[in-house]
Amino acid sequence: MAEAIVLREYGGPEVLRSESIEVGKPGPGELRIRQTAVGINFHDVYVRSGLYRTLSLPGIPGIEAAGVVEEVGPGVSGFAAGDRIAYVTARYGTYTSERLLPADIAIRLPAAIDDKLAATVLLKGLTAEMLVRQVYRIERGHLVLVHAAAGGVGRLLCQWASHLGATVIGTVGSTEKAEIARAAGCKHVVLYREENFVERVREITDGRGVDIVYDSVGRDTFEGSLDSLATFGHLANFGQSSGSVTAFEVARLSKGSNALSRPVVFHYVADRAKLEGMSTALFDVLSRGALTAQPGKAFPLAEAAAAHEELESRRAAGPLLLVP
Repeated sequence: MAEAIVLREYGGPEVLRSESIEVGKPGPGELRIRQTAVGINFHDVYVRSGLYRTLSLPGIPGIEAAGVVEEVGPGVSGFAAGDRIAYVTARYGTYTSERLLPADIAIRLPAAIDDKLAATVLLKGLTAEMLVRQVYRIERGHLVLVHAAAGGVGRLLCQWASHLGATVIGTVGSTEKAEIARAAGCKHVVLYREENFVERVREITDGRGVDIVYDSVGRDTFEGSLDSLATFGHLANFGQSSGSVTAFEVARLSKGSNALSRPVVFHYVADRAKLEGMSTALFDVLSRGALTAQPGKAFPLAEAAAAHEELESRRAAGPLLLVP
């Protein structure tokens, strides 16, 4: 038997309750894994609350974790009992101590990457890799605008883009977050509550604008992000923390022959070869120190409700984890 957090109704953190479940033996193409660390994301909060109705109830939430292979199912090659692995999944099910996992989404962890770090950074890191290498390939000399630069993905984006030779402008909401953004590689930081970020971007770039805007905020920043683009600039809207973007005239992009994308990391990693290439690139920059990240604050799996309460309160100074 395994311990799992089973969601049986939508609601507040209190609906996250621990139950015992039967896991069984792995079938064809599957691994049975013992999980060592489970990442917590705001996506999990949206699923638990019912804002996202993407998990059939009753169900086990969670979209990233790390663990150890316990048993290999028929037809699986490339994995053996004892292998350390991590994964992200759009099919949920990570809030558990053991589980069956399709082998084609498992990634072997290099020795330099700790399990807790992997569960903390894998989804955010793959998202950052997608944005700086797949959606818009950052090169030396590019001008980049990152909204929410002190956030989990924002910090990685700023570090990676700066490492690749870009000049990074970050927007943040406080002086404390401004220091975090500068430490992550932002050459210029805009306090968006005190300054108009479009005007500051134009000032910083001598009126040119930026080559790429990475916008996870959505509704509140979308118009300004468009106005911050240089000719041939690209707006990558990859989140909507302030709400979804309302309809707009596509012809507006013609002002600077601009491009707009709405990338989703799960579409990129659905291809096994791309998943392996993206994770290898992420582990490489982490191993070499070009990107730095810390493992999240750990809660026991049974205390998932307390972890969600801390995440939603905004008291958390960094990422959070569940440890079975």
